[in-house]
Amino acid sequence: MDNVTTSPSSAVASATQVYPIFIKATPEAIWTAITRPEYSQQYFYGALIENTAERHVSRAPDGSDWGDAPMFEFDPPRRMAYAWKSGFDPAAASEPASRVTWQIDSQDGGYCLVTVTHDQLEASPKTAEGVAGVGWMMVLSGLKTVLETGKPISG
Repeated sequence: MDNVTTSPSSAVASATQVYPIFIKATPEAIWTAITRPEYSQQYFYGALIENTAERHVSRAPDGSDWGDAPMFEFDPPRRMAYAWKSGFDPAAASEPASRVTWQIDSQDGGYCLVTVTHDQLEASPKTAEGVAGVGWMMVLSGLKTVLETGKPISG
């Protein structure tokens, strides 16, 4: 597992980044929250993200385009993988697409293990640096907070 980020202390701009988190919610509730813009705006830096079987579409809070990319895998409510472009960051927007995979694994006790893997970042160093560590951890912490409390982590 060379060049893999799995914690804030090792959050360097690696080509494969893995972020696990436990969330007290059903797989269906998590799936809804990661596929619909009315939820994503509460935890994903205000982004309006819609994931369908065909596309991953990301828009800025003002509605401007942050990315429209193909969906590679769509298996509700367990797994999806899509192309990622950092349209929100002018310095990284011209880099090649990378891949984001969401895995939702139900656990005994009414919670799930959610794992986000952001990989194929070898040719996208600015994207890798921008999403490493705190970037994805804030998204996942925000998702957890919205699902467990019904309120955003900030605001």
